[in-house]
Amino acid sequence: MEKIRIFGDPNLKLRGRIRISGAKNAALPALAASLLTREKMRLRNVPLVTDVFTMLTLLKDLGAEYNIRKNSLSVQVKTINSPEASYKLVRAMRASILVLGPLLARYGKAVVALPGGCAIGSRPTDLHIGGFEKLGATIVLEHGYIRAEAKQLTGTTIAFEKKTVGGTENLAMAAALAKGESILKNCAVEPEVSELCKLLVKMGARIDGIGEETMRIQGVPELGGASHQIIPDRIEAGTFLIAGALASDEIVLTHVRPDNIMTLIDKMRSSGVEIEKINNNTLRVKGCPDLKPQDITTSSFPGFPTDMQAQFTVLMTQADGTSIITETIFDRRFSHINELLRLGASIEVSGDKAIVRGKSPLSGAETTATDLRASASLVLAGLIASGETIINDAYHLDRGYEKIEEKLNALGAHIERFRE
Repeated sequence: MEKIRIFGDPNLKLRGRIRISGAKNAALPALAASLLTREKMRLRNVPLVTDVFTMLTLLKDLGAEYNIRKNSLSVQVKTINSPEASYKLVRAMRASILVLGPLLARYGKAVVALPGGCAIGSRPTDLHIGGFEKLGATIVLEHGYIRAEAKQLTGTTIAFEKKTVGGTENLAMAAALAKGESILKNCAVEPEVSELCKLLVKMGARIDGIGEETMRIQGVPELGGASHQIIPDRIEAGTFLIAGALASDEIVLTHVRPDNIMTLIDKMRSSGVEIEKINNNTLRVKGCPDLKPQDITTSSFPGFPTDMQAQFTVLMTQADGTSIITETIFDRRFSHINELLRLGASIEVSGDKAIVRGKSPLSGAETTATDLRASASLVLAGLIASGETIINDAYHLDRGYEKIEEKLNALGAHIERFRE
């Protein structure tokens, strides 16, 4: 088991420049889109994280060939050898469900394992399945698999009952090769969704309304290859902004898209954190010793991102007063709270709310990461806790953060990875 050891310091002062990596939540659907064409896809600024390699393994099983050089990769699926995504891979990463739409649209058949449970709460596939049925697919759920078939998908109007990032992405990819026009309503408008649609347009798709809640997609007979740069990871950027607010003299973040995290930036500024926009892709953040409490409620973009809830909770443990964190996206996304309590935080959970009482001095302890963002929150807390903090199950961190220990150590932290 890989573990992380953090030598914390309540008076830690981080300083330096950090380049934010590409967004794994933009890279994964871009990789899935490679199944839509026989031609080569070239992607730049790809984060070298576990989830990306899991998707590449799945694509290889389906017939893809790929080549990686630093943070650039090319992938080509000349022939789909198998339309089946196994439970082993889908269980490891729920985003594997994104191959369903491309397989169905190009191959006419898809067999994808149901993802099963999730550590942070329910993520039903009903919205995906219902959309494919409206496009004309026959769906059968049996033996833990989604079995979908369609000789030709046909455009239609699909109104999502609620916002769904994966559902919007899956249905947009399928509609790109459907016959006729599809109208998708109540679409998720996260930046990663828009980036996928821009990539599809580069491949030859006809999409109107990118970035809006209603999109019109005119199906085309085939799609071609494309070259595309993955956008910066807004969640990694937010995580380092909070690290800077907690424990820095000054940190400069480069390769950022501030507009994609303005809700977080506004909340941090309201709490007293000094964040300066140097240019369109560079931010400077300074440590704030006198944080003010803030209430937040997670919601779909452009609201406060659920993927930043755990990290913001750590920030509020150091605010002078009481903050209320309301989680509306996932029903089990407070698993990090018990681990923060072990470090000395004062937090009470009541339903969908966490009441955080600061300012709490934190002290190092052994903890366990329960999911990707929970692991990031433990790293942040460990940085400012007195003494040594151990984080078990460090593999969660590797799913979405590229070389986070190296980046933090370069700023002056003392973090090491070891195996037991």
